[in-house]
Amino acid sequence: MSRRYDCAEPDQRAIGLREATSTIRRGDLIVLPTDTVYGIGADAFSSSGIAALLAAKGRGRDMPVPVLVGSPSTLHGLVSKFPENGWDLVDAFWPGALTIVARHQPSLQWDLGDARGTVALRMPLHPVAIELLTQTGPLGVSSANKTGHAPATTASEAQDQLGTSVDVYLDGGSTADNVPSSIVDLTGDAPKLLREGALTFEEIAKVASNLTR
Repeated sequence: MSRRYDCAEPDQRAIGLREATSTIRRGDLIVLPTDTVYGIGADAFSSSGIAALLAAKGRGRDMPVPVLVGSPSTLHGLVSKFPENGWDLVDAFWPGALTIVARHQPSLQWDLGDARGTVALRMPLHPVAIELLTQTGPLGVSSANKTGHAPATTASEAQDQLGTSVDVYLDGGSTADNVPSSIVDLTGDAPKLLREGALTFEEIAKVASNLTR
């Protein structure tokens, strides 16, 4: 049976975070609030957890699962050949609504889908998400909805779509809107905007002047 915790209540928040951490560590699924939309999460290093996440969403391996981190310093252990303008983007927009696609360390034992040696990374600007990530380490997180349906902006919307496939729902209230993060690819010669979301091309280009579309 799924359990839901109101993170506006200090006692429930503490219990919910503890239960969510335990759930992640045994390879099962949670739903958490972020600064963009709600996310469905699993241990980034649990192949069974990531497979369960994809199954819950009805999503194929051709759409790899992004990874949320609790601190920019976590990148040092996750990415390779990270360009200097990547750090400029991290300094300017993390925590926040920017997802960065980079080459991951070849030694990492994870399977996020057919990612071809890359990983999409973000540090969310949400206190519940950051507190959880501090306890769990990197999480594979995708929007908390069935593929083809609208992203969830409340825990109730997420629960309506995902039901008992998720063990723990962390209810952080309504998100600001249903606009997803913007995505910049740093694996080429110049940064490339793959998706314009909460951050506009112009905002990102102020930091990465050679940004392309």
